[in-house]
Amino acid sequence: MERHSTYTATATIDEQGILTSWSEGARQLLGYESSAVVGRPATALLAAEGGAARRALAGRDRWNGTVPLRHRDGHRVEQGLLAHRRTSDTGAADWLVVSAVGDRPQPPRGEPLEEWTFIQSPFPLAIFDTELRLLRANRRLERALSLPEAAMRGLHLAHIAPGRASDDADLTMREVVESGEPRELRTGVGAGLGPPTVLTPLKDGTGKVRAVCLAAHRRAADTTVRRDEGDADTRVGTAPDLRHTAQELADATVPRLADFMAVDLLDAPRGRAEPGDSTASPLVLRRAAVRAVPDGDGPTPGARVGEATAYEPGSPPADCLISGQAVLYATSDPVVAGWAAVDPAAAWLHAYGAHSLMVVPVRAEGSTLGVALFGRHRRREPFGPEDLRLAEDLTAKAATGLRSGRRAARARTTTMSLQRSLLPHTLPEQAALEIATRYLPAATRAGVGGDWFDVIPLSGARVALVVGDVVGHGIRASATMGRLRTAVRTLADVDLPADELLTHLDDLVLRLAADEGSADPAAETAGGIGTTCLYAVYDPVSRHCTLARAGHPPPAVVTPDGAVRFLDVPAGPPLGLGGLPFEAFETELPEGSLLALYTDGLLEAREHDIDEALDKMFAALVRPAPNLDSVCDRVLTELLSHRPEDDIALLVARTRALHADRVASWELESEFAVVARARKHTNEQLSTWGLEDAAFTTELMVSELVTNAIRYGRPPIQLRLIHQDSKLICEVYDSSGTTPHMRRARIFDEGGRGLLLVAQLAERWGTRHDRVGKTVWAEQSLPGR
Repeated sequence: MERHSTYTATATIDEQGILTSWSEGARQLLGYESSAVVGRPATALLAAEGGAARRALAGRDRWNGTVPLRHRDGHRVEQGLLAHRRTSDTGAADWLVVSAVGDRPQPPRGEPLEEWTFIQSPFPLAIFDTELRLLRANRRLERALSLPEAAMRGLHLAHIAPGRASDDADLTMREVVESGEPRELRTGVGAGLGPPTVLTPLKDGTGKVRAVCLAAHRRAADTTVRRDEGDADTRVGTAPDLRHTAQELADATVPRLADFMAVDLLDAPRGRAEPGDSTASPLVLRRAAVRAVPDGDGPTPGARVGEATAYEPGSPPADCLISGQAVLYATSDPVVAGWAAVDPAAAWLHAYGAHSLMVVPVRAEGSTLGVALFGRHRRREPFGPEDLRLAEDLTAKAATGLRSGRRAARARTTTMSLQRSLLPHTLPEQAALEIATRYLPAATRAGVGGDWFDVIPLSGARVALVVGDVVGHGIRASATMGRLRTAVRTLADVDLPADELLTHLDDLVLRLAADEGSADPAAETAGGIGTTCLYAVYDPVSRHCTLARAGHPPPAVVTPDGAVRFLDVPAGPPLGLGGLPFEAFETELPEGSLLALYTDGLLEAREHDIDEALDKMFAALVRPAPNLDSVCDRVLTELLSHRPEDDIALLVARTRALHADRVASWELESEFAVVARARKHTNEQLSTWGLEDAAFTTELMVSELVTNAIRYGRPPIQLRLIHQDSKLICEVYDSSGTTPHMRRARIFDEGGRGLLLVAQLAERWGTRHDRVGKTVWAEQSLPGR
């Protein structure tokens, strides 16, 4: 097959019609940068009235067709689009919109007999070129996926039928192209295709692979086999979330067992019914799945997936929910006829002309989760006892999966809530760095991980940046993350150097692991063993950045001249191994440098290797952007095509500098006579800065701190003043390592009140130790600035 210049444009739109992501392909198609369209209504990109688009998508999970779009330069673009409605584990829904842009080749046609074989094969067949873009699809595949070949041509399988199975098939097809050997997948691809999926290389006369043929089996729901119970049973209850588990039940029973099937779930499970139990108010459920034959383009009558439906007391579904018993009805039965006459929830009975009905409770572990409805309108024979037994068996299998999915969703929600409560809600005020952050939770069944980031203001106008990754997922990982984040903030408050801070954190992880291991010897990664962490401290006065890392990916930096590189921070061991040293790395960053800290989930996407990921990240960081939020969005857009399999934390910071006109320092002799001179220097400098109102308070603090340094410290002594926006910082350094402490002076004591006075005058104060000596500092806010 000849190679062709085709690229894929993708975008996502939330339920309110707002664009939430915009790919590089979309930018090439319409000319808009991501920052210009993300957050805006999608209808703003249409070259026609937006109401028609909303009506076309209403009640559907997928749509394809040609849409008039408006290019950034104003010209009209008629483009074929394919849109998929997706629902996350938490119930949030959005639309994935994809389009193959460029020269879509007309696929070659073979001899008549070969062409008839391909088109009329009873098995779904597709041909993909060596770039894994669809070239041909036979009628059976079109029918199975409910899409014409024209809508699929030029797209990857992952964009035609989004899902993990399609992602895996894409990777396997790449292996087939490279190896020239066929492969078989034990999973189905798409709702209408069952396993196995066979991928066969198509070679020319020289043995070179020119394309890949995908051959799938039809799902039993699309055949006329009526009693292959074992085969249907294996396909029910395997999906990782509620909606897909419910849809598996619908797909396995329509049209194989029923012509209509719907699954409605309660928001909270009901316990066992007691004799005489009843309800006087409608029971409200939410539709989780629905399928009917004929499955046309129009919406299925009744509630759509995700919508609420209420069943009146005395109706067959309400009675089933209360009793927990499956019941078989003819629609001519008075109880069904009466229900259909008054309840909108039964509209499908009349719409399809159903003549037979089964109502089956969805029960697991003694709780009723909802109700499954089965109807027949196309088949003449009514349901019988054997049909009811099969429906009960399949529904019970689905109920087990639904129960597990609901439990997993609840655990995930709890973990997400815990993690969100532990991560910073707002970034602290500081002037040393401009900062933007992003956190994306994993999309896997294992649950949310323990990635975190933090921004910690330090003394002397410095700022600490932290990014870490706790091994594992779930509540244990989130709780460990909370402990470690608190520990880092505590250690940062005492101004420990970066390498020493990680050493103390390593000791803490070892103690936590010992405590948790003794309580639960089987626990994996107890206490956070294997956690990685990167700790950086930036000083806007010296423009120096000091970093240390414990098994964490190195940070990337982009200098103002556009050069991008990794900082050569020594790779220490992950936390919890004990006995191994951490080494600090110091570098000077020009003002305006861009620093990127991240967790490894950012570079571990399935669709590209690590080198390709690094190239994409560097390219996204280098390209100019109006603000750092746009930089974060661009990095994520370039590296991710779907929800990540591991958590991602991303922190991007642009450096600022405090220039010499904002910093003043003096060397002082170690004699008490110098205190008056220190007050004089302070008064003159504050006058230069226009801060005369702060002179009295600052002179008192300088006097006390310099006096303490002379009395209890050792020379040399240095006084430094820093004016940073609305903050004024006073620092006194001496070479003694002794930490000063406040004490309560007695009535007739001549001294002992200096630090108490400083503590009362300053907004905050403290001591930081250097390699030699210490610095006592006091910070005050400047009112009205």
